[in-house]
Amino acid sequence: MTGVSEGSGFLAVDSGGSGLRAVVGTAERGPLARRESGEPVRTGERGIDPGHFMAQLVPLVRALTAETGAVPLTTVVVGATGLASLGDGLRAELPGALAREWGVRRVALAADAVTAYVGALGPRPGAVIAGGTGLIAIGTDLAGWRRADGWGHLLGDCGGGAWIGRAGLEAALRAHDGREGGSAGLLADAEEVFGPVAGLPRALYPRPDRPAVLASFAPRVAACADEDPVAAGILRAAARHMADSAAAVCPSDGEPCVALTGGLFKLGDPLLDPLDEELERRLPQVRRVPAEGDPLHGSVRIAAELSTGSLTLPSDGTLLSVTTRPGD
Repeated sequence: MTGVSEGSGFLAVDSGGSGLRAVVGTAERGPLARRESGEPVRTGERGIDPGHFMAQLVPLVRALTAETGAVPLTTVVVGATGLASLGDGLRAELPGALAREWGVRRVALAADAVTAYVGALGPRPGAVIAGGTGLIAIGTDLAGWRRADGWGHLLGDCGGGAWIGRAGLEAALRAHDGREGGSAGLLADAEEVFGPVAGLPRALYPRPDRPAVLASFAPRVAACADEDPVAAGILRAAARHMADSAAAVCPSDGEPCVALTGGLFKLGDPLLDPLDEELERRLPQVRRVPAEGDPLHGSVRIAAELSTGSLTLPSDGTLLSVTTRPGD
C-alpha cells in the first residue's frame, strides 16, 4: 500500500460470544478495513482454544489484507471474553503462532473488560461499568487494574441483564403463588413470553443459554417500571449493585471519570435514572462521561499505541499482558 511505513501495521481483534471482529490499520492512518466472523472461538480443557482462534483469524486477515494491500503486521492486540479465567492457552501459544504466520513482534492479550474500558475512556483514570447479559466493573489509576464482579450469573453479575431478568421472573412467580413482592404485570409478561409460568423451571433449567434467556426478559422489566413499583424496585436494586461495583474499582485520587458501556444500557431511563442517582451517592467526586467507543475500538486504541511505543496502560498477567519478541 502506498504510504505505509514499515513496522507500522497493526491488527486489532475483539473475540466474543458472537465471533471475531478484526481491524487492520496503521499507526499513521488509523483503521483501514474491518471484517468479522459469525462463529465464536471454542473453549476446551485449557480454556480458549488457540488453534481454533487462529483458524478463525487467518481467513479474516487474508480478506483484510486483500482489501487494504500489503500492510506489514508487526503488532496484534486481542481482546477476548473470558481471557482472565480461560486464557492460559492463548497466552502460551498465540504470540508464537502470530509470529510464525505474519512475523508479528508485539502482541497484547487483553480481557474484554480492559478493551471495553479503553474503548470507553481511553488511557485515563476512572471506572467503566460494562453491562450486557452479565456485568463487570473495571477501573485503573494507570498504575494497576481493579475489577469487581463479572463472576457469572450463578455467583454474581449483579445488576446485569440476566440478574434483572431473573428478578423479574421471580416477581412473576411470586404473583402466581400469591406471595408478597409479586407483580401481576410481570406475571402477564412472563406468560406472554414463555407460556404458563408453572412450566418455567422445566423450560429454563436445562438450557445451555440460560443466562441469555434470563436477560431476554430484562426489557420487559424496564417497560413495566413506570407503572409497576416492583419492576421499578428491581431496576433500583440493579443500579445499587452497579454503583457498588464501580465504587470498588474507581480510583479515589485525582479526577477520575466513570462511563457505561454495553447493550444493557439500551434499557434507557428506567435503569439510567436510578443509576445516575446511585453513582452520585456513592461516587460524588467522579464525573460521568459518555463512552467514546466499544471494545473493538479499545483494541484498536491499544494496538495503535503499542505499535508506536506510546502505550501507558498498566500491564497485568491476567487482564493485560504484552509480549515483545526480538527485532524491536
